[in-house]
Amino acid sequence: MDKNKILKKLQEDEHYYGEFGRQYLSNSDIMALLNNPLDFKKPSQASSAFLIGGYFHTCILEPDKLKKYKVVQSSNRNTKVYKEMSDGELCLLQHEVDMVEMLRDKMFDNQICKDFIQNPNNDYEVPGIIELQGNMWKGKADIINHDEKLIIDLKTTNDISKFKWSASKYNYDSQAYIYRKMFGYDFLFIVVDKNTQQIGIFDCSDRFYESGADKVARATEAYELFYKTEGFDPSQYFLTKTL
Repeated sequence: MDKNKILKKLQEDEHYYGEFGRQYLSNSDIMALLNNPLDFKKPSQASSAFLIGGYFHTCILEPDKLKKYKVVQSSNRNTKVYKEMSDGELCLLQHEVDMVEMLRDKMFDNQICKDFIQNPNNDYEVPGIIELQGNMWKGKADIINHDEKLIIDLKTTNDISKFKWSASKYNYDSQAYIYRKMFGYDFLFIVVDKNTQQIGIFDCSDRFYESGADKVARATEAYELFYKTEGFDPSQYFLTKTL
């Protein structure tokens, strides 16, 4: 398929996250490939944190799509009202929506953040594909700011003072490396603390990108071994470490 047609198809979430998109590696695969390759491409369980994160991005980047989220007026997910209204589906609680909308307002009250996010020449939710080390990878950038030549990613955190540690734990370094290769711009994180509402703007050092490149290389090795090596028996695989 022509690259432009592929990218057009990947703009749609049903294709990006569905069967069509699963033919590509992505940064979300890094965790499994580095820690337990047998979990590669296993469906992730729905979580309230993931749902809130999705609402946060939609609220800022695609507010016209907020109607896809179901919101329940309940204090928690154990009440009778929630169970009746949700009908088994994981739904947002009203206080979670209120919290996210407050975080959005905090971001837009900050003029630097607002300028980064709402530049008229920005593109939003931009899909990309690239070949890295012999395999095709996909990604979807939150914001491409062409004037500043930046890829901007929005994050929430429970403790902004520990974001540097979180960035390594959750493989934001490999995300930055992949997207920089994919789109040709440097990577910038705009982060807001869910508890204090403090905002942080984090750029990426050469060391951060190098750490990401190393993770991509090690993830590729695991992928090649487990899923592209003929006759490989995963039951014979074991870790070796020196204590």
